[in-house]
Amino acid sequence: MNGAAVYPPPTAPAANMFGNVPGYEGIAAGGGGYLPPPMPLEPVAPPQPGPEQDNWSVPALSEDVASEAFKSYASSHCCYSSGPAEDGVITSMEPYNTFRYRLETYTESRSTELAHKPHEGEVADFYTQTAPQPWEIQVPVPSLFTNETKEIRVPYTSSIKDCHSCHAAGKIPCKECQGNGYKQCWVCNGSGQKDAGNCTRCDASGKDRCTKCKSQGSTDCETCKGKRQLLTYIQLKVEWTNNVEDHVVEQNSGLVMDNLCSVSGKELFKNNHYLLYPLLGFPNPAISEASERLIREHQSKYAQTSRILQQRQTVELIPITKVNYKWKGNSHVYFVCGNEHQVSADYPATCCCVIL
Repeated sequence: MNGAAVYPPPTAPAANMFGNVPGYEGIAAGGGGYLPPPMPLEPVAPPQPGPEQDNWSVPALSEDVASEAFKSYASSHCCYSSGPAEDGVITSMEPYNTFRYRLETYTESRSTELAHKPHEGEVADFYTQTAPQPWEIQVPVPSLFTNETKEIRVPYTSSIKDCHSCHAAGKIPCKECQGNGYKQCWVCNGSGQKDAGNCTRCDASGKDRCTKCKSQGSTDCETCKGKRQLLTYIQLKVEWTNNVEDHVVEQNSGLVMDNLCSVSGKELFKNNHYLLYPLLGFPNPAISEASERLIREHQSKYAQTSRILQQRQTVELIPITKVNYKWKGNSHVYFVCGNEHQVSADYPATCCCVIL
């Protein structure tokens, strides 16, 4: 090629045609977005009773298990000396078991936007029938309490249009060589000379063949993938989200509550329903209060912009053991938490590691 290929500038795709589709009127002006769900039904289930206080005890942690958990914790940190874990002597162990209330609210939200794809022979169905409303489209729900997203072409909104990026040429100027088909030779920097002689890489031309476009000066349009036309349509995005919130009852062990987010405990109670009632009559008032507050907040927060499909509440008894031990004559503390025997500690023997 002797000169750069000339292409007209890209234009934005027309969207006015979708402005009259019932239920999607705002999409042509950049509207759409999240859509309020249909009016939810009121729950009719009776209040849930509190759990029976049977088998609430958690087996006491043995010194052997606490010691092994501490050793495993120390060995998992490259900068920790094994001394405290291997030579420390346990002096006492104190249980500080605590309750954790968890509320899960599983929601479905829907949003719309203009979309397009390369036309690959699909039949345009715009206005062959009335397009269904966003919340009328049947979409299979995944397993409850699992996050997932699906994008769906709204029926009867598809049309075929020339590609706005390449004006139906199917090609665009190569970005690597700016449409010239060649680039400056990287060996001689475009001079044609190398080491007081002709550059053998470019035969003294100073130009190097563009490998990205194979010297054509153009590549397939990235928008239409060379198809020249686009299938334009309204896209429905459906998102299922499990919104989880915990409340851990405060206890006086000194352990930071955030350290309990990744451990499990003994499940004392669980129930789920379309919309839950607060957990009434639980022996620990803090759990009842947390249940009432979180359920009220979730139903108010999520029902406005999404459809609540299910709620689940769980009460766990989280085992926490405070271990007091001595090492080199000084007293120290670590905590063993959850069924996983996860350790939280201010370790007394660390070093600085240098990784070469």
